[in-house]
Amino acid sequence: MMDWTDRHCRFFHRQLTSRALLYTEMVTAPALVRGGAVHLLAFDPAEHPVAVQLGGSDPSELAEAARMAEAAGYGEVNLNIGCPSDRVKSGCFGAVLMKQPALVADCLAAMREAVNVPVTAKCRIGVDDQEPREVLPQFLEMLEKTGITRVIVHARKAWLQGLSPKENREVPPLDYGLVHEMKAAFPRLQLCLNGGITTLDEARAQLDAGLDGVMIGRAAYHDPGLLLEVDEVIFGAAPTRRTRRDAVEAMRPYIASHLAEGGKLAQVTRHMLGLFQGRPGARAWRRTLSEQAHRDGAGLEVLDRALEALPEASLAA
Repeated sequence: MMDWTDRHCRFFHRQLTSRALLYTEMVTAPALVRGGAVHLLAFDPAEHPVAVQLGGSDPSELAEAARMAEAAGYGEVNLNIGCPSDRVKSGCFGAVLMKQPALVADCLAAMREAVNVPVTAKCRIGVDDQEPREVLPQFLEMLEKTGITRVIVHARKAWLQGLSPKENREVPPLDYGLVHEMKAAFPRLQLCLNGGITTLDEARAQLDAGLDGVMIGRAAYHDPGLLLEVDEVIFGAAPTRRTRRDAVEAMRPYIASHLAEGGKLAQVTRHMLGLFQGRPGARAWRRTLSEQAHRDGAGLEVLDRALEALPEASLAA
């Protein structure tokens, strides 16, 4: 989700659900510690609960990055051991680290010693020629020994050679059954499932079958309206009757503040394009924002025009 779940995206998603735990895009430890890119940790307190996801492979550097994240106010620090992109392969972090479990253990131990907030991990079921049924139990055993209590498992193997990041989200087969087996084998670990989940009904089914959580990434980004029912369907909260229009209206003060600080409208509204996915007027909504929000001086009037392109039935749901 690099370049996607930035602070503007997360603030928008928080208008749709008050309970879901939000994760940042992956922030690399070298960028924070050596590059001084502390702006990557900036977030609005309204985003809570929110976790920062770090990438890296140097224990001391990750420990310092974790300290910086805790000082910034994040409630969880997550180590990414699952991203297959070329950028992370060249930097020796992400999914490639599944081939170096001892190094991962050192990284997580250093991070846990550095902060008081929970440290968690996100991994794959295996990479390249690894046999998931052999590798994943060993990897989870190692993770448990470091003292972390929550692991998010992307239920696909990652092929680091020969497949693009997009293909790594689609080609290797999903193995939800293996993740459920791991939950039975490691009952003290909170195991959360990632990969291929596109509806709240699918997520609810995985939870009812015994998993501790479900992470939804691209499906929630492309169709953020599904988040409107998260609190009710997943957390059992009373229905709020909140609508997509309510979410848009809630963004107005945030957008106005962003514009007043010199920001661009499109930096926020690009994350809102899918809000009316599958509803009448969705194409006009997307087209208005896509064509007009990037123009110099674009302001809230563009949001008004985009709303005007939608029928009342879409706004009221």
